[in-house]
Amino acid sequence: MTIETATRAEPETAPEIKARKPKRRRATQVQDTRVDRIFMVGVYALLTTFLLIVLVPLINIVASSFSSPAAVSGGRVFLWPVDFTFIGYKAVLTSDAIITGFGNSLFYAGVGTLVSVALTVMIAYPLSRSELVGRKVFIGGVLFTMLFSGGLIPTYMVVRALGLLDTRWALILPAAIGAWQVLIAMTFFRSSIPGELYEAAQLDGASDLRFLWSIVLPLSKPLLAVIALMYGIGQWNSYFSALIYLRSEELYPLQLVLRNILIVNNTGGTNLADQMAAEQMADLMKFSLIVVSTVPVMLVYPFVARHFTKGVMLGSVKG
Repeated sequence: MTIETATRAEPETAPEIKARKPKRRRATQVQDTRVDRIFMVGVYALLTTFLLIVLVPLINIVASSFSSPAAVSGGRVFLWPVDFTFIGYKAVLTSDAIITGFGNSLFYAGVGTLVSVALTVMIAYPLSRSELVGRKVFIGGVLFTMLFSGGLIPTYMVVRALGLLDTRWALILPAAIGAWQVLIAMTFFRSSIPGELYEAAQLDGASDLRFLWSIVLPLSKPLLAVIALMYGIGQWNSYFSALIYLRSEELYPLQLVLRNILIVNNTGGTNLADQMAAEQMADLMKFSLIVVSTVPVMLVYPFVARHFTKGVMLGSVKG
């Protein structure tokens, strides 16, 4: 074949070029060793055990709340309702004390959370500014409250001296500020709010209050969700403060009403049959009231759960 003939040869097609290219080796997947597989089986078994330990009692409570009083009192309910009925929820939702307690708990949790979040931000933001005079002294005072407390009797005397006994504010003001929440908020403000924003706001003539309201708070939504969830759950589950400071039953929160049903269990009745029926109904109401008292937290938590880890981690690492 001459050179002229070779130059006139037809060009190679795309499949031919592709066939001549060296084939790339596929990335080999690392195979787990026998020890790794045994370890993972142990991990899943341990997690499954923990899940069952937590889940089985919850399912039992829900199943008992939909069962008959005789089945609950006789211990015949495990993971499925026996003699399915709504009589427990009907008794709970028609009880004046429970309805009043539910409304009081909503008030304490809602108003208490707003007050606590506002006061926490008012303390944490100034402490996050390096130009605050005596900043280290104030931070030391906050840390001191985490290590030492005045105790129950001095706190009770302070609440009584302020005239807060047997009032709604006795459950809101004494527990309005948490030192741990203040430290979380202070760390978040220092690490997540750039100083350049404050300098730019000053150049535009914004005051500290305007900077806090218009710039800091909108950028701190994850933090606000975290501390609001902490304060809200704490207020909703609190009953000891109500037990100490409240005397009027119309001010009792739902948790205190639940405690009275679980522990005190005052069942009336003029004869043995009525007393047994009242005791069986009280046992059923325990489970129904537990379910009702957890519904608000379960409804609110999904909306703020995605901010929880983010809000804490944003304030934990600078940069």
